Amino acid sequence: MQLQAQYAGYKQVTNTEDFKKQFSKAAQGTQSIQCDFVQDKNLSMMADKIVSTGKFWFKRDNKVRMEYEKPTYYLLVINGSNIKTKDSQKENKVSAKSNKVFEQVNQMMIDCVQGTALDNKSFSTRLFENGQNYMVELTPLAKSLQGIFKSINLTVDKKDYSVVKMDMLEQSGDNTVISFLHKQMNVNIPDAVFSVK
Repeated sequence: MQLQAQYAGYKQVTNTEDFKKQFSKAAQGTQSIQCDFVQDKNLSMMADKIVSTGKFWFKRDNKVRMEYEKPTYYLLVINGSNIKTKDSQKENKVSAKSNKVFEQVNQMMIDCVQGTALDNKSFSTRLFENGQNYMVELTPLAKSLQGIFKSINLTVDKKDYSVVKMDMLEQSGDNTVISFLHKQMNVNIPDAVFSVK
């Protein structure tokens, strides 16, 4: 007998076809997203969680920028397979292709905003729902990701099928929750925002 993890207030959805269609349709209509985010990192070794805030931008195809403003500055830009990270000390540029885990995490982020998360072959998926939201549970199948993540749970708003929260549960017992707030959809975002030069 397999033990099914249940989530408080959610029930499992067995027929996922309707959700897949709506999630994909909403994502196809999304050319860009601009919003604020709050990230809560819960470390099993510490009583306090680390709360970060910042700005998030997405533009089709495969362009993401996360700019952490508080408590410390950190920048992550994904432009296709090129990735730039920057903090107050140094800047790094890498290709997602050169690092398998980076490539898979990158693909997962893109899948989330493009509505194809349930089709990613690197994860097995289960779908849950409550009155307001769906929750997509992604369990890694790829060995490289299994070593890091127990599961990645996406909370999807039933009103517009956009991802409102991403909860990354690590094997270590730590977890990171990113909540997306004040979303503006399909606004004009200059390509320069995603420059990795």
